[in-house]
Amino acid sequence: MNVAIYVRVSTKGQELDNQLLQLREYCKKSDWSIYHEYCDIISGKEDKRPDYDEMFNDARKKLFDLVLFWDLSRFSRSGTLFTLQKLKELENLGIDWHSYQDQYLSSVGEFRDVVISIMATLAKIEREKISERTKAGLARAKSKGVKLGRKNIPESAIKQVKKYLEEGKLSYRKISEKVTYKTKYGKVHHVSHAQVGKIKKEMENEK
Repeated sequence: MNVAIYVRVSTKGQELDNQLLQLREYCKKSDWSIYHEYCDIISGKEDKRPDYDEMFNDARKKLFDLVLFWDLSRFSRSGTLFTLQKLKELENLGIDWHSYQDQYLSSVGEFRDVVISIMATLAKIEREKISERTKAGLARAKSKGVKLGRKNIPESAIKQVKKYLEEGKLSYRKISEKVTYKTKYGKVHHVSHAQVGKIKKEMENEK
C-alpha cells in the first residue's frame, strides 16, 4: 500500500522530526510504502497550506492509497464540517485515511462507520449554528438600518448592460460574464444575473 504522510507543525525543528520519525516507523511496522511526505510549517491560524493542497491534487491523480496524519487537529483545524468534507473527498477518490494518535479515527478501522456517523452529526450541528449566527447577524444589521446586499453598480456598467440587452444577442449569463466594474477598494466584480434582470425591468418600465 502506498501511503502519503501529512504533517503540519508551527515551527521547523524537533517536533517535525519526531512526528515524521514515528509516522515512518508506523508505516514500516504496517508494511506500508511511503509515496511522499507532505509537510506544512505554518501556524494554525494561517489558511494557506501548500503541501496540503498538493496532497489533494496528487490524491485526485490516485498517486497513493492512504493518507496517514499525526492527529485530526493536524489534518485540519477548520471545523468539523470542513474536516468531514475533506475526509469524504478522500473516500470518494477511493483513498483511505488514518490518524496515528487517534487509532479509532480511521477509514480502515473497525469503528469506521461509527466515527463517520458521529462526525456527520457534529457537522450538521455546526452547519445549523453557522446558519443561526448568519440569520442573527442579518437581523441585527437590518434592525440598525444597514442596507444589505451589494451596492449599486456604476452608471458605466449599467450602460454596457443596456447595450447588450438592446442588441438581444446575449443571455443574462453571458452579459454577467462580460460586464465588470471596480469597487472603491479596487476589487473587480461581475454584474450579477439579478442586476441584469433588474436593469431589464427598468428598461421595460421606461417604454
